[in-house]
Amino acid sequence: MAECATLAVFPLLSVNIGRVQTGVYKGKEAQSGIGKSTVHRSVHVSVLGVEGDEQADLVNHGGPDKAICLYSLDHYPHWEEVLRRSLEFGSFGENFTVRNMNESDVRIGDIFHVGSAVVQVSQPRQPCWKLAMKWGLDELPLLITESGATGFYFRVLEAGEVKAGDELLLKVTHPARITVAEANRVMHKDKGDLEGIRRLLAVDALSASWVNTLTNRLLRLQST
Repeated sequence: MAECATLAVFPLLSVNIGRVQTGVYKGKEAQSGIGKSTVHRSVHVSVLGVEGDEQADLVNHGGPDKAICLYSLDHYPHWEEVLRRSLEFGSFGENFTVRNMNESDVRIGDIFHVGSAVVQVSQPRQPCWKLAMKWGLDELPLLITESGATGFYFRVLEAGEVKAGDELLLKVTHPARITVAEANRVMHKDKGDLEGIRRLLAVDALSASWVNTLTNRLLRLQST
């Protein structure tokens, strides 16, 4: 990996955490930590995530490859129109709400300083039914996926303290230069793109779950 030649700085507008709560989805009780509130203090981030944040489904959420979920405020105006309401920081269950840090600008494996921590982009977010439950719109996860405005996850390389008002400073640009947007394209839109799958699988920083999914897909495609 090469040190970033140009300074890229992104404002961290809000740090958001939430406890597991019980909601209702399609007439059934369901537990989720999707409801986040802004933290007005410094918090510790580690390999397991943000201090005080909880996940109900530890198979599909949280863990080292998905320690921190990030979403850009740039996407909020569109979803405010879709949902017909104003949205507060953390409305998409993200831990970090940022500005100007979008899927087409950030690459899988990029490394950032934030506060006293060091984090690395590991995979795009895959929106699930919990967003549908939160906002009462069953098609919302699909709309987000199709829009490409998914957000993405960080793994934590060096634990540290983080607070709103800090900046995400790009430290290392991953040499493969595969953006989050490109990863979304391969995963969700052009599922038969063998070369795209191979390029994405060659990124050493890609999360284990995406490696597993894409490896299995590649094997299936090669056998047909």
